[in-house]
Amino acid sequence: MRRTALLTAASGAVVLGVLGTTAAHAEGKGDIRVTRTVVNNGGNVIVGVHDVKTFPIAFTVKDKSGVKGLSHASVFNTKNGYGPVDLTANSCHKSNSTTSVCTATFQAHPSWFKSSVDIDPNDLAGTWQVNATVQAKDGDYWIHDSLAHFDFKRASTLTTDAIPEPVTKGGKLTVKGKLARANWNDLKYHGYTRQDVKLQFKKTGASSYATVKTVKTSSTGTLSTTVTATASGTWRWNFSGTHTTMAITSAGDTVKLR
Repeated sequence: MRRTALLTAASGAVVLGVLGTTAAHAEGKGDIRVTRTVVNNGGNVIVGVHDVKTFPIAFTVKDKSGVKGLSHASVFNTKNGYGPVDLTANSCHKSNSTTSVCTATFQAHPSWFKSSVDIDPNDLAGTWQVNATVQAKDGDYWIHDSLAHFDFKRASTLTTDAIPEPVTKGGKLTVKGKLARANWNDLKYHGYTRQDVKLQFKKTGASSYATVKTVKTSSTGTLSTTVTATASGTWRWNFSGTHTTMAITSAGDTVKLR
């Protein structure tokens, strides 16, 4: 089951309901179609532990008579069918006589997740799909429950600390850090364990970073490795992200040679 947001065509009011997960299908009447769907301006939807995440979904809709509007929009996780988000706004802007771009705006409140589902709320992270119903001015309509897919991810944090500072040329430098990600059970960040994270270095005066090695996080999400200091420059950690957790690059820590 999933908690989903429905938009009534007549009043534009938001109504919350619970719907069962259904197989993908499309049906309707006439020539109206959604020709393009863009979620969050093409990016992942990243949710932390406190801030409300607002994200738009833009539908390009076409019909020979013109577009009346978007009468339904919902999103949910494809694996478990849950979508505890609110649809807060809907608007359509006419591009020409046959085409409009209709935008549905959703909000995700991390504080809602635990009370809205009967599974581990962290299992909300993953692939989500978009459903919509659109209407034309001549009475045509089109219903589609799999217009697009997007990744709904847990936010992450990553730190870097290189010691000692400064360091003797040819001496040993220890670079530490910690990778953590949002936990939607207790609304805190917890260490992300057993993940590969790249240690990167940019020599003073250089324009880009180079990867020095890859280190796996500990059982508590910490990172630690030792390197030989050959030049002054800036060290940082880089995490490529996973299907459920955002990619992140730490702030750099600059170390000078003695």
